Amino acid sequence: MRTLSSAFNSIQKYLFPVLEEEIDKLTEKQREFVRAVELIDPERFMGSYNCSGFGRPLSKRQNIFKAYIAKSVYNYPTTKVLIENLISSPSLRRLCGWEYPGKIPSESTFSRAFTGFAEGELTHKVHDTLIIEHVAPRLNCHVSSDSTAIKAREKFCRENKPGKKKKAKRGRPRKGEVRAPKPVRRLELQPHRSLKENLADLPYGCDWGKKKDSKSKTMQWKGYKLHIDTIDGDIPVSAILTSASPHDNQVAIPLMQMTSQKLTSMYNLMDSAYDAPEIHEYSRSLQHVPIIDHNKRRGEKREFEPARKIRYRERSAAERVNSYLKDNYGGETVRVKGQKKVIAHLMFGLIAITAKQLFNLLS
Repeated sequence: MRTLSSAFNSIQKYLFPVLEEEIDKLTEKQREFVRAVELIDPERFMGSYNCSGFGRPLSKRQNIFKAYIAKSVYNYPTTKVLIENLISSPSLRRLCGWEYPGKIPSESTFSRAFTGFAEGELTHKVHDTLIIEHVAPRLNCHVSSDSTAIKAREKFCRENKPGKKKKAKRGRPRKGEVRAPKPVRRLELQPHRSLKENLADLPYGCDWGKKKDSKSKTMQWKGYKLHIDTIDGDIPVSAILTSASPHDNQVAIPLMQMTSQKLTSMYNLMDSAYDAPEIHEYSRSLQHVPIIDHNKRRGEKREFEPARKIRYRERSAAERVNSYLKDNYGGETVRVKGQKKVIAHLMFGLIAITAKQLFNLLS
């Protein structure tokens, strides 16, 4: 395994000059794409994806994977636009691995390959590998959690929609009357369950969501909600895509479990939506310091101590990653349907952001 600094030096000193001799002077976007592909090395993940068994040989899946990275880097809205640019741009086409336009697979082949990537959770494996190889070896200071709305073009499809709560009769129960106990809340159960159990309990279908933005204005959308953990340096380290309706605090503990399995950190930074005793306690159980903005629903607003107030400013990293993803890496151009395909599309963007931010630490 190459270290990040050795990969950066070999790309800058040797790979870029060779490529510029072969194809032409590289643009900044092409350099970003080449760095991401070199850091990922997609071929090492393609073992089962290039095996076709009987029949016609499959198109090289590593080339299609590179093309989807290019789609995120260039923020192309659709696969059709990606293919058109591969045909018209010899430099980009050759960087993805195709010498001639006639070698580029059809749109349906791209779609089948993408479905395979999504079903096999390949993008998660690639992203986890990047984090474990290049982030986990060091001690990380702050982990900032946040969520962002993901609009989808599909029908409402959430299967486990919560039913309407039956209002209990007011007053004391009658003599001999037995009332059902209150159901245990998900947030109370999560600290005592494994990550796998907590993930299985979350809703994943498309539905309607509602939240307040930074200006306290209520926004509503149909689709999903992407929950991301971000460390210093604006590097996204964990991501979970749920239905749009669950409250942010329902995913805080699974995110902490996921992130703590990959790296060591010291502080959990969260906004007031995550202000719940269970989240505070679970963060402390991981030997972390929770710095969570106080929610006014729990009484009078409490301000941070001066030292914590300074640390809390680092939480803006989470908001910047959300902005990067939606403005420049495909977060606003979701054209696939189904939770697995949507998270695969978004993870290509997060992989590109991760690679870029890792190299930014060295430049």
